[in-house]
Amino acid sequence: MKKLSKAMAAAAAVSSLIMLASCGGKKEVSVRYLNFKPEVANVYQELAAAYEKETGVKVIVETAANNQYESTLMSKMATKDAPTLFQINGPRGYANWKDYCADLSNTEIYKHLSDKSLAVSANGKAYGVPYVVEGYGIIYNKAITDRYFALSSKATSFSSMDEINNFEKLKALCDDMQANAKVLGIKGVFASTSLKAGEDWRWQTHLANVPVYYEFKNNNIDLGSDATKKINFQYGKEFKNIFDLYITDSVTDRKALGTKTVTDSMSEFALEECAMVQNGNWAWGQVAGVSGNKVLPENVKYLPIYSGVAGEEAQGLCTGTENFYCINSQATAEEQKATADFIYWLYSSPMGKDYVTNKLGFIAPFDTFAANERPTDPLAVEINNWMTKKGIVSCAWNFTLFPSQRFKDDFGSDLLQYAQGTKSWDEVSSNVINNWAKESSM
Repeated sequence: MKKLSKAMAAAAAVSSLIMLASCGGKKEVSVRYLNFKPEVANVYQELAAAYEKETGVKVIVETAANNQYESTLMSKMATKDAPTLFQINGPRGYANWKDYCADLSNTEIYKHLSDKSLAVSANGKAYGVPYVVEGYGIIYNKAITDRYFALSSKATSFSSMDEINNFEKLKALCDDMQANAKVLGIKGVFASTSLKAGEDWRWQTHLANVPVYYEFKNNNIDLGSDATKKINFQYGKEFKNIFDLYITDSVTDRKALGTKTVTDSMSEFALEECAMVQNGNWAWGQVAGVSGNKVLPENVKYLPIYSGVAGEEAQGLCTGTENFYCINSQATAEEQKATADFIYWLYSSPMGKDYVTNKLGFIAPFDTFAANERPTDPLAVEINNWMTKKGIVSCAWNFTLFPSQRFKDDFGSDLLQYAQGTKSWDEVSSNVINNWAKESSM
């Protein structure tokens, strides 16, 4: 009987092992991604299938509806199938989700981030890694600046745009180019500063980002804290420096800027009525699409927005995103590793990089991409060139922290009145400080 019992026990043990083996013995690890962009949902589904075929690891992609990401994420995080990969929109998003954001400092994807300052960080650790970036700055036409450098009558000693690395030099260059406008065949150095209501976002948001970035950076402000609910407009004078240059060395009289649109300014640049215009990498389509466009792709270059801040020689373009990958810190260690492996595959393998550049259409901020694996339009090329320059730090997008659209609209209105001469700069500056605090308290 004892022998029979032992045999039966052994058989039962073997049976159990067979059953465990048939079930895999261990829960299959998968990656669960909550996608923010409905317009590329099909692409993510396609690459998930490609990844599973190549690695055997399943990637489950769910996509939130337009304007429903936060509510969808909140709902999903409360389930047993919470996403292992999700996204935040910057420091404010991190403040909301920091309990679910794993430290990414030792992941391969973070190690290959071209500019570490672009990550969402706290206490020296990275919790959000940008997966696509855009940038903006001063776009210039190299054909016109080269024409200026060849002038025998120029009043500066500059011979190349490579020498222009701060506001003092930029102003000297632009003032003299403006004085030589007729000789250069242009109406003014800068395209019209579009200050018509609804067309002023390049100034009340994008240009305003520069002084806010420096105020937060130089005062070590925690971007996920309430310390961002007030500003002193510490670099308001520097904002005025560059804004005055835009509206003075311009194709349009400053008092007439209230009728100008972004389309007007991009057309002026495309038709070579001016040499420079502030805008982002998305503007190449606008320039190339203008009937009669004269600007050749090889002559489209970028310069950072210099304003006179100390140390700006090391400043790059305003480069950033509202799209940061985060790994769910509440997921198992195996799930977190599988998720980190998937992200790195997407941005390092030949197949993944092909999806990123050619199907998702991203400018990827990682050094894993060779030149022939990146977008080829001239402004995208320039964004990458500036991100990878040694000793240059991108000016981060802090405009995601601006308190409200009303704040921005009021600022734009004040800038128009200042340009027209009906409001003093002191009034503009005071309104920026007061309106920021008021809108932040809403």
